[in-house]
Amino acid sequence: MSKSLHRGFTLALLSLAYGLASANALRWAAQNDVLTLDPHSQNHSTTTGLLAHAYEGLTRMDAKYEPEPCLATKWTMVTPTLWRFELRKGVKFHDGSPFTADDVVFSHGRVMQPQGNMQIYVTGIKEVKKIDSHTVELVLSAPTPLLLRNLPNFRIMSKAWAEKNKAQNTQDYKAKEDSYASRNAMGTGPYKITAWQPDQKLTMVANEDWWDIKNRGNVTELSYLPIKSDPTRVAALLSGDVDLLTDLPTQDVARLKTDSRLKVIEGAENRTIFIAMDLGSDELKGASVKGKNPFKDKRVREALSIAIDREAIKRTIMRGYSIPAALMVPPSVNGNTPDIDVAPKADLVRAKALLAEAGYGQGFEVPFHCPNNRYVNDEEICLAVVSMWAKLDIKARLTAQPWSQHTQTYQRFESPLYLLGWGVATFDGQYTLQDIIRTRTSGPDGHSNFSRVSDAKVDQLVDAMKVETDVAKRNAQIREALVRVRDEVFFIPLHHQMRPWAMRANVEAPHRANDNPVSWRTWVR
Repeated sequence: MSKSLHRGFTLALLSLAYGLASANALRWAAQNDVLTLDPHSQNHSTTTGLLAHAYEGLTRMDAKYEPEPCLATKWTMVTPTLWRFELRKGVKFHDGSPFTADDVVFSHGRVMQPQGNMQIYVTGIKEVKKIDSHTVELVLSAPTPLLLRNLPNFRIMSKAWAEKNKAQNTQDYKAKEDSYASRNAMGTGPYKITAWQPDQKLTMVANEDWWDIKNRGNVTELSYLPIKSDPTRVAALLSGDVDLLTDLPTQDVARLKTDSRLKVIEGAENRTIFIAMDLGSDELKGASVKGKNPFKDKRVREALSIAIDREAIKRTIMRGYSIPAALMVPPSVNGNTPDIDVAPKADLVRAKALLAEAGYGQGFEVPFHCPNNRYVNDEEICLAVVSMWAKLDIKARLTAQPWSQHTQTYQRFESPLYLLGWGVATFDGQYTLQDIIRTRTSGPDGHSNFSRVSDAKVDQLVDAMKVETDVAKRNAQIREALVRVRDEVFFIPLHHQMRPWAMRANVEAPHRANDNPVSWRTWVR
């Protein structure tokens, strides 16, 4: 079958699968699917962004990414380690049952279970106490400056629903566990999830009993369509089979801007794309070097970093839609300043000298894992990096796979070298430093540190910033930690991602730095 016939056949199937849009329907396509419907299982931005349509927290972020009331209407700091939250009355879960303090207490116990990786959003919360049916107190282990910014992603689940469906435990995603909560949802949010066919379609309908319905847009039906293929995704938009495209291939932006039926909006995403290395193992799994770990040597890490031409990636692969990076947080995040986020220039001569000095002048071979449907041009970026490293005689054996497989691989500590992106839900540098860089513990600290970074100085700074209430002192701690991570090359930042979105001319969706449209603030005219 020719490529054109194959694409036409694919689009015909898409049209049948998606159906014709009603006047108030929105069909949103991107390349990456949700991983689960369990709100306490996976800290994955596509998953958390889509589940925000169904599940809510005590607070939420407003248009300026500042905390505002959500399931809590008011909060009071009784003492620096005791906060009282007054819960919104009259709120119902999607099955009509009332939302109460019992659901908050239950959800805290559930999200703290170690098999999930959402604990970062309840960091510092030692206990949630029920005072009465619509009042809870959060007992903190220490002052927690990011408390209100963390709470939007501490999603509240119905205790009664979870108990009825034997879903009291968080899904163990990395162990490929399936559960009722991983396939069904029961929240209080603006939309009810009606069906999920993995890698095909997620459908929702508007919750007409939502407490904030007066401020909702007019989208009553929402279909989220994960379409891995770039050409198929764009063709679906051009043919009218989808209304909104957030994973817009960079090579198609200029062409789509000239189409009068469409509009393109763009902005920086609060996400950094980087390469992580196994810094903890004594020997790298699958590498040619035996009995030792080359990545424990800073000279090797620096050599790999400066062998990469970030400007070439920006120019040829990203078509200008990237900001070459030195820091692990993007410009929109508290802690990033232009003077410390200056990406290193490619320097093969110095890279070769560093490798030779470290004893690896002849290079080595190592597995390299990469997603192929998660970030903008992710597989293409990895192929370019492999080619650049080859000039150092570093043979990176690339395995590119769908995100659902990639994330399970690195979460099982099976990737000695892998590509990842990290968005900053709180818009504060502590989030990244605490979750993926601080030494891993049994609690929220380092819970997503799957590369086994462990540095006493970074740990000290993170622990200090978690409880520091003086803004100037805390910002200085964040800055010092980010610079140390940069200078020690604990990771190899590539770039901060830019995100153009394309949509039909009758769709009004505000661009969001977290790359997730808020459909309850979207209009179809």
